Amino acid sequence: MLKCSRAIKLIGAVFLLCALASCSQKFTRQSCMAISSQAQYCLAPTVNALNAQSDISLSQMISMSHGQDNHELLTQLELTSQRMTLVGLAPLGQALFTLVYDGHTLQSEQSRLLGGTFNAEYLMAIMQLIYWPTEQVNQQLTDAQLLDTPCASALCKQLVDADGEQISISYSELNPWQANISVTIKSADILLHITPLE
Repeated sequence: MLKCSRAIKLIGAVFLLCALASCSQKFTRQSCMAISSQAQYCLAPTVNALNAQSDISLSQMISMSHGQDNHELLTQLELTSQRMTLVGLAPLGQALFTLVYDGHTLQSEQSRLLGGTFNAEYLMAIMQLIYWPTEQVNQQLTDAQLLDTPCASALCKQLVDADGEQISISYSELNPWQANISVTIKSADILLHITPLE
């Protein structure tokens, strides 16, 4: 009887794992993407962001508004000299996506709830625009430039292409890893507020 009970539990666990696996799908994504209507950005190696720092682990709350729609997302950003990993969770903790970039290949696993057209790699590119040094971002941009600009905040940057300002980033303090950050993506009518979590 005990063996039968263990077998039933094992079968139940296998079915649960299969069900969870079927809720996500894996993609190999392009590491270069359109960042505006005129510009392209290719993901930069993670070593560019680390410089002399040790590995980075950052939890964030991202509030996004698009027109009248408002959404919240929890993210975990992990950086080592070999890899950038970005995990997205719904506010209640459901896994939405996992992106892993090794400097060459970008692997994406995302919930089927997001649909096949959701491209989480765009968010990874935005993270690089935010946290990577400006001069290193510019080495990865085609037909656009990221500029440090004067503003009322501690630090501001703008991505400018042939059509003018496309993405604006403002930081509450000079150390971007500790700052509250606002990102305006003009062409997509999207506003992001990124808050680091303790």
